[in-house]
Amino acid sequence: MSWAAVEWSIIAPAMVAGLLVLSTHVPLGQVVLKRGIIFIDLAIAQVAGMGVIAASAFGWDENRWLVQVAAVGAALLAAAGLNWSEKHWPKTQEALIGTLFVLAATGSILLLAENPHGGEHLKDLLVGQILWTTWDLLAVIAALYAVLLVIWFGAGERKGTMIFYGVFAFAVTASVQVVGVYLVFASLILPALATRRLKGRKRLWTGYALGAVSYFTGIVASSILDLPTGAVAVWALALVSIVVGTWIGKRHWE
Repeated sequence: MSWAAVEWSIIAPAMVAGLLVLSTHVPLGQVVLKRGIIFIDLAIAQVAGMGVIAASAFGWDENRWLVQVAAVGAALLAAAGLNWSEKHWPKTQEALIGTLFVLAATGSILLLAENPHGGEHLKDLLVGQILWTTWDLLAVIAALYAVLLVIWFGAGERKGTMIFYGVFAFAVTASVQVVGVYLVFASLILPALATRRLKGRKRLWTGYALGAVSYFTGIVASSILDLPTGAVAVWALALVSIVVGTWIGKRHWE
């Protein structure tokens, strides 16, 4: 357990992947927390993951574009349904989100029932494979996120539910395939929760900094300790968020 055990050639793309995920998930997480639809990220991430699993079940593994179409299509369909239900059944939206998550999770299990590597596929979906990401994949994600950020920040205060759900679906579909469902949830909710007493750009940039420190700490610690990176990064996000949230809370009480 030493710094000599850290493979910086692997750490670098993993860290960039984390920063890219944070670029969209920090501002999206603030809206999720404000709307009180905390588990929407888990639901849509799970639906996108089920889309990837469905593509594999149909034998589309060799065509990455078909896999992405399946994942994005599933996520957009779920987002459109939640957008509709929020307008018509706002009081039951959180319950519907929870139901969608359970259906997507069990649907993934059913699709993998006959797959001898099903358990490994589910583990990858939940925990992610951030250490094995490539620069080519990161370039594609960076281009997608650049477009999403322009749409998000360009809309300003005029953002409606359609823009929110659309951007959310595309962002989560890309991130869940790199960092997994658990880190998607942690990246969205924990920075937003820790910085909830701050406002505007101060909150945004504090969330970015919190997330960056957490990802770096988690990725390096997992490499040194030889533990699953996604799980360690989630714990790092939780611990750093507690420290930052407590510090912000004390400053606001003074």
